[in-house]
Amino acid sequence: MEPILDNHMHLDPDHGRGVEAVEEFARLGGTHLLVVNKPSWHLGPLPESGTDFEHVFETTLGAVAAANDVLDGRAWPVLGVHPGLVSPLVADGRAPEEAGGIMRAGLDLAGEYVADGRALALKSGRPHYEVSDEVWDASNAVLDHALALGAEHDCVVQLHTEASEDLSGIAERAEDRGLPAHRVVKHYAGGRLRGPTPSVIGRKEELERAAESGEPFLMETDFIDDPDRPGAVLGPKTVPRRVRWLREEGHEAAIRTAHVETPERVYGIDTIETLDG
Repeated sequence: MEPILDNHMHLDPDHGRGVEAVEEFARLGGTHLLVVNKPSWHLGPLPESGTDFEHVFETTLGAVAAANDVLDGRAWPVLGVHPGLVSPLVADGRAPEEAGGIMRAGLDLAGEYVADGRALALKSGRPHYEVSDEVWDASNAVLDHALALGAEHDCVVQLHTEASEDLSGIAERAEDRGLPAHRVVKHYAGGRLRGPTPSVIGRKEELERAAESGEPFLMETDFIDDPDRPGAVLGPKTVPRRVRWLREEGHEAAIRTAHVETPERVYGIDTIETLDG
């Protein structure tokens, strides 16, 4: 058995498939997961303070525990605040800076989970859609806060940002705050990226670009576990299937890069040592 890691999957045991999706991933050969909490407004009312994120984080920890009972490897939680939260908060009447304060408080709480070993990494970012200058500035302040927390807690920060092949500016922001650029992970990345480590969405053309680049990368589905959007993004079988395809295409080195070497380099996790088989 070899490790197969999906770097960004959502699990919703209350409304979605939950552990059933993990079982599907495992049947196809998947062994390791990074489980990212769903956007908070999908799991309850809009937050008014940092403590309002606790339910979202605890739900994710429960999903990870259930996943660990199924996987031959293991799952880890990634906790934080989706950058898109700024928009419903502003639409609800909050000033952008006030919305940013709520989001920073949520990240502070996520940082406490990392500090006591209950979470592996943080999740943040900035809107991937057009927003006002005030919202953009507030969002960048949230992003900077997350990067500083990553440095403080010596952990990875996974980012949801605009699509780009060059995010070296974000990497510089991280370095300025004491977080090495390779410990910033761009979720839903294409096959080429300057700056952060790319977590490449499991589409063949992007994975081929990543494999041929020879650079460190991760693989993900961004499975959203939403029964109202069953075809959104990619399903839990995708990463194991793409690993099989990469092998058929002769990309053995890239498989090891994405599922052994990059997880170790970026997160400090050993996907071989944590295999049961």
